[in-house]
Amino acid sequence: MKFHLQCIECKAEYSPSQIIYTCPKCGDLLDVVYEYSELMNMNLIEIWSRRMFNVWRYRELLPVLSGTPVTLYEGGTGLHLCSRLGELLNCSNIYVKNEGENPTGSFKDRGMTVGVTRAKELGSKVVICASTGNTSASLAAYAAKAGLHCIVLVPTGKIALGKLVQAIAYGAHVIQVKGNFDYALRVVRKLSSIYPLYLLNSINPYRLEGQRTLAYEVYEQLGYKVPDVVIVPVGNAGNISAIWKGFKELKQLSLADSVPRMIGVQAEGAAPLAKTLRENSSELIRVPNPETIATAIRIGAPVNWKKALRAVKESRGTIITVSDREILKAQRLLASTEGLFVEPASAASIAGLAQTMDQGLIDKGEIVVCVATGHGLKDSEVILKSNVNLVELESADEIDNFVKTLLNKHYFSNTSTPSTLGLQTAMRHSTPSSS
Repeated sequence: MKFHLQCIECKAEYSPSQIIYTCPKCGDLLDVVYEYSELMNMNLIEIWSRRMFNVWRYRELLPVLSGTPVTLYEGGTGLHLCSRLGELLNCSNIYVKNEGENPTGSFKDRGMTVGVTRAKELGSKVVICASTGNTSASLAAYAAKAGLHCIVLVPTGKIALGKLVQAIAYGAHVIQVKGNFDYALRVVRKLSSIYPLYLLNSINPYRLEGQRTLAYEVYEQLGYKVPDVVIVPVGNAGNISAIWKGFKELKQLSLADSVPRMIGVQAEGAAPLAKTLRENSSELIRVPNPETIATAIRIGAPVNWKKALRAVKESRGTIITVSDREILKAQRLLASTEGLFVEPASAASIAGLAQTMDQGLIDKGEIVVCVATGHGLKDSEVILKSNVNLVELESADEIDNFVKTLLNKHYFSNTSTPSTLGLQTAMRHSTPSSS
């Protein structure tokens, strides 16, 4: 399908053969624009059904020219109906889209397969990014697959160990920067304007195009219909706008009759978009020193803020904030009720669901999809630091007495659990005490 780049503000158009990340005329973000007319007479559902269930199943809607994409068979992640979680949160139709099932353990792989494919098509030899963790791991993996050199800048002491290890293992040149992610991204943007380095942060419009395939998958997994609400953790703000674009396209192509409300979730200590929306500001209200236990969304100046706010407003959604305490409780709640272990940033979507249910922003019977952006093993040390008291016993009698005590506890009872619970109460019922 034919495509070109277009500025989201001044609407200036650019050739896909140009290596640019923002509009040369006004400096704003770029979007990939397609000629959908080419697809109107195609039976896309039938065509897609003959292919593997992954990102490249939807190649008619991806901005690449190559017949041999750089792929690790990303996408095709599970959409899990979470009935036990739904009982606790009083929501009948909760689904979790578990992006931790991707090759490097996060949703970033959807974008990197497209972004790195474009890098090769454009003749680039070296790729670069700034990262809080997942982006560096993903880019390093896809660069290795493509035979490209990779440079990543990460904030010193602000990246989960599991993600740093991945980037190193995949062969990236890792540079630790004394500063936060926003500073690292400014440095990377400057470097890519001076040297022949292909930038693959989410300011790159092609990377976001891969991420919108999540919407197509959810549509198919729900039996060719769209959910009522999609809840997404928000850091650099590219994912929520990409997913929204995907759902809009389904309607534009007459594959769906409706679109979901998009709800973004930010941590209280890193919530520039929530504050910007709340104050109805025409400019981003930055957070100079963002802090949250959810390292993947610890970003104070998201580059895709305009796209994200437009997605929320167009969809009649909102952006909310949750505390680190709520995030950690939600992480354990999802794991202990549904067997899904996600990183703290992912759990923000579950914490956000609990809050919106309490506030009456979502009806009990609506179909809700929470996007879990990364696997829990990405940031596993958080669990051990969050007041987990491990019990060590020696004799068989001590173990016997401990098990007897557990069996007499309320949480092992088969009696019915109250159906309407706030997150804090739900955690009290679902997480055993160690004493």
